[in-house]
Amino acid sequence: MAVDTKKISLVGSISLGTGVMIGAGIFALVGQVAGIVGPWFPLAFLIGAVVAGVSSYSYIRYSSVNPSSGGIAMLLKGAYGPGVIAGSFSLFMYVSMVVAESLLARTFGTYLLRPFGLQDSPVLVPVLGIAAIVAATIVNLVGNRFVEGSATTTAVLKILGIAVLAVAGLIGAAASGGLFSSEGSGESSGLWGLLAGSTLCVLAYKGFTTITNQGDDIRDPSRNLGRSIVLSILICTVLYLLITLSVDASIGAEGAVDARDYALAQAAEPLFGAWGVGITVAIAVVATLSGLLASLYSVSRLYAMLQDMRQAPALPDRIPRQPLLITAGLAIVATAFLDLTQIASMGAFLYLTMDIAVQLGVIRHLRDEIDAKPWLPAITIILDLAILVPFTIFKVQSDLLTVVIAAAVAAVIFVAQIITVRARSRANAG
Repeated sequence: MAVDTKKISLVGSISLGTGVMIGAGIFALVGQVAGIVGPWFPLAFLIGAVVAGVSSYSYIRYSSVNPSSGGIAMLLKGAYGPGVIAGSFSLFMYVSMVVAESLLARTFGTYLLRPFGLQDSPVLVPVLGIAAIVAATIVNLVGNRFVEGSATTTAVLKILGIAVLAVAGLIGAAASGGLFSSEGSGESSGLWGLLAGSTLCVLAYKGFTTITNQGDDIRDPSRNLGRSIVLSILICTVLYLLITLSVDASIGAEGAVDARDYALAQAAEPLFGAWGVGITVAIAVVATLSGLLASLYSVSRLYAMLQDMRQAPALPDRIPRQPLLITAGLAIVATAFLDLTQIASMGAFLYLTMDIAVQLGVIRHLRDEIDAKPWLPAITIILDLAILVPFTIFKVQSDLLTVVIAAAVAAVIFVAQIITVRARSRANAG
């Protein structure tokens, strides 16, 4: 059988998946996680990998049986029917991914400005972030093959770059006697803080869900979707452990907290000097831009499916490529008005809530259809709640506004879906 060269290969799919995953999650979240967890922040990223890995089982089973360009939307529709629940939680996923794109964009601006000491600029960071979204949108308009080709190249560059930087940092720390003994590493916040901080770490892995949206575009989806998801998570787990251990050895948790949104660049300076910062900035720029390319492609596919299901609004028919343009526009709005901490927290709330709904749907309605073992989705729900509850309490105590914003977004989505479903029912009845 001839190979369809217009379809995305397994390597291309992994490149797109890691392109979304290896971006803002590791470059922007290390300082935030260290602020919650303390010196155990590398362990928090490992816990995040475990949660994402167990969670991926349901997505792999469904997407392998029912590959489509709107994997999660179709999963929720299959579990709950084409109503308010499926539409609402599909939009939870969509909004969380749009928010993740704004996280990539603002991280791009933050790191690009780091060599000039302007990384905290309230104007330049969002301006550069918006410019990055616009550029990534234009590239996506060129087509799938260009996106896949660029994703493969940049994925190799940033994986090698991060790995070399991390390993060199660990070797340098060991040579100077600082490995695992960095000064001023801060006090541990205990198990409760570790679980709360792990919630943000899940964001560094949740990009695997975008691979489920490649169903219509990937070669041999019944085999390659699952392989792509598993390999993407494994690659990211190894890289994240290497880089977080390197950061801990270089500047410790307190140093990561002080640097916050640019902890990786700060960690490179004590061991490698200015050139180390420059290399880290270059890798961050490549990682965030390639992440935007891959995310805009995958997330717009989800929105297209929601439009086909008549559960997402559309622009006038004369406007082409609506899912891509709408996704980019919403990401620009989030980039302009939300900071990195708010963006990360909102993404975590929406994503984990959606994931619980997915796992419940598999247990209650889909397990026979997709031949899924129910105990794995059940464990996922327990793990989701084990990290989400401590994180919610932590945010209520420290950042109530973000919790209120996330709740308001969720409420608007539910109300909008109720109105949409009722209008659709009346139209069908007429």
